[in-house]
Amino acid sequence: MNLTQYLPAAPRLSNQPLAHLGQRLLARLALWQQRARTRRQLAQLDARLLADAGISPAARTEEVAKPFWRE
Repeated sequence: MNLTQYLPAAPRLSNQPLAHLGQRLLARLALWQQRARTRRQLAQLDARLLADAGISPAARTEEVAKPFWRE
């Protein structure tokens, strides 16, 4: 099961002007923070809630083990 479908995708860097670098950096930091928070919350779910969401314990373990910067 790929749980990354529930996490927002990383913004793609393009040839935007350097002036937008700060905005892209802030967006990336916010995305990383959201991933870390979501994975912490996933780690706290009990077996009943995991089953309700259709997530196996193995899938949870795999997702929680990912670093925040990985999709």
